[in-house]
Formats: sequence, structure tokens, C-alpha cells
Amino acid sequence: MQRRSFLAKTAVGAAGAAGATLAAPAMAQSLPTIRWRLASSFPKSLDTIYGGGEVLSKAVSAMTGGKFQISVHAGGEIVPGLQVLDAVQANTVECGHTALYYFFGKDPTWALASAVPFGLNTRQHNAWWYQGGGAALFNEFSQKNGVHSLMLGNTTGQMGGWFRKEIKSLEDLKGLKFRIAGLGGQVFAKLGVVTQQIAGGDLYPALEKGTIDAAEWVGPYDDEKLGLQKVAKFYYYPGFFEGCTAAHLIVNNKAYEALPAEYKAVLSAASAEATLDMIAKYDARNAVAIKRLVSTGTQLRVFPRPVLEAAYREMQGIYAQLNAGNADFKKMYDSYFGSQADQIAWGRANEGTFDNFMSAQMQAANKPAGK
Repeated sequence: MQRRSFLAKTAVGAAGAAGATLAAPAMAQSLPTIRWRLASSFPKSLDTIYGGGEVLSKAVSAMTGGKFQISVHAGGEIVPGLQVLDAVQANTVECGHTALYYFFGKDPTWALASAVPFGLNTRQHNAWWYQGGGAALFNEFSQKNGVHSLMLGNTTGQMGGWFRKEIKSLEDLKGLKFRIAGLGGQVFAKLGVVTQQIAGGDLYPALEKGTIDAAEWVGPYDDEKLGLQKVAKFYYYPGFFEGCTAAHLIVNNKAYEALPAEYKAVLSAASAEATLDMIAKYDARNAVAIKRLVSTGTQLRVFPRPVLEAAYREMQGIYAQLNAGNADFKKMYDSYFGSQADQIAWGRANEGTFDNFMSAQMQAANKPAGK
């Protein structure tokens, strides 16, 4: 890859004195050999999101002439997927790859780096994180909690979940047993849903046996891998509780500070490369997977407007409570949703209008996108 070759030759120069450029062999000779372990929250079977850690590892090695190596370990190999943050904080492993909203129970502020209901979409999240002060602001919080955070991937816009029966009104949600976690679970609970947290590998048998009535995971590509279309017919959208889900590389503070400046620059560049790669993969693979699912019987349904409006109202109350009781959350919330307001106004004027026009033209011509 030309970009990687360029980064490998210039990573030291970017981090060091202005204008200084060292070839990769010179960097390899002058910098230490480092071996890290990365604990992932994801199984290898979910190749796109788990693969973000592998893309990172290969890029770091390539840019340092093999001097900085990161071995990637799937969820459960070193620690269970939902214990990655604990393991990195304790320096059991130097770094982890995870979705930080998994740790909402420790502090709801973690969720704002990853996904919250009615929050940022993928493009908006990138704008906030990289250019809107999000990364610096979040690291004020995460470093107080023992880790440095770098964005490492995004699943893009998620679906609303698989349901065994249609949802035609708010009444249809009453008593429904739904696998959903975090803040999304809280807002559905306000609507009368019985929410449950179940690991991805257990979703298929839970739906098949009727232990649950519905389940959300990620989107068409990953959901198809889990076989959810075989045990639930109705596939709802939008995933208003996860407009996108950013994943992160979290690094133990002491391990990160011990890195040479050049390796910190490499880690940042490799994380950005892996993020771009994952977004492109999900956009490409989901577009193909949804057509395949529909062709084999999946019934796409949009959540009724009253459901979306009720969820939005309930979520504002939840946010008000969180802001009142958590200063870290409020500081991040103000930045996050302030950025969203600007981005939505801009998107409505430009790409939103264009996308709506193109969708209308394709529907009028009875020609699905991509054909």
C-alpha cells in the first residue's frame, strides 16, 4: 500500500523535529523492540470488527520495521470480552480493542465515546472525535481512569434488531423480551420492554427457543453470520439507539507513556488506518448482505413513528438525570450533542438533500441502488 509505505518512511519525522525524515531502517536501528498483547472484546468469527485489531497490528509492524509488535487475542483467550477495560487498567495486557459502551455500568460517560441513543452517525462521530475536540476531551476522562484512548473502527449505522412478530404500535412492545444493553436498554425499558443482556453467541438459541422475542446485534453482515434471520423474520430499522458504534484501542497509561514519541505517532496513524478500513468494509459488506437477506425472506420494517417519538422523549429524561448526577458525563454530552446540532444542519443542506433526491430517482425508476 503506497500510503503505508509513506507512513513507514515518515513516521519518525512527523513525530520529531520539523522537516526531519528518516528511512524505516534507520528508525528500526535506533528505537527499542517492544512486544505488546492486545485483548479484543470480539470473537474471530466477526471478522470485520475483530479484524480492526489485526489491521492495527500489521500497520504498526510495517511502520516500525518489525520493532513494535502487537499480538491480537480474541475475546476469551486472555480475558472475557466484557473484562477488557479491567485488564488494561490493571496492566494485565498493555492494550485492548473494545466498544467502550460495554462499560456504561461503571460510568455512563464511557458510552459517549462509542454510541448513545439518538446520537452521532459515523461521519458526525468522526468529525467530533478528530476535529471537534472529542478525542482530547474524552482522554481527559479515560486517562483519569487508567487508559489512553484511540478510535479503532466503527460499525457504521446499526439496525434496530430482529423481531419474531411485527411491531405496529407502542402496545406491541409491552412485555416484549428484547436482547439489548446499555442506554438503549434503558430507553426500551421505559417503553415497557423486558430487556436482557445476552452474549452474541447465545442469541440464536435464545431466539429459537423463545427465551427472548427479539434481539439486536450490529447490522446485516454480522447478523447474518450469527444466523438470526433463521429464527426471526422481521428486521427493523433505524437503529436509533446506535446511529453508529465506534470501537476503540485503549492503552494502559503507563505503557503508553513509556512509548517513544515515534511509536506513539505510529500507533495513532495505524489506528486511523484501521478505522477507515473498518468503515469501508462495513459499508460495502452490509450493502450486499441486506440484499441477500431480503432475497431469502427477511422482512424489512421501519419502527412506527410513535415508537421513535416516544423513545426520543423518554431518552431526553434519561439524559437529564445523567447530566444532573455526573459532571464528566455532562461535559462530554454538551460537546457531543453540540457537535451533532452543527453537523445535522450542514448535512440537511448538502448530503441529506442529495441522498434523498437520488433515492427518489431510483425508486421512480424501480431500480434498486447498486444495480
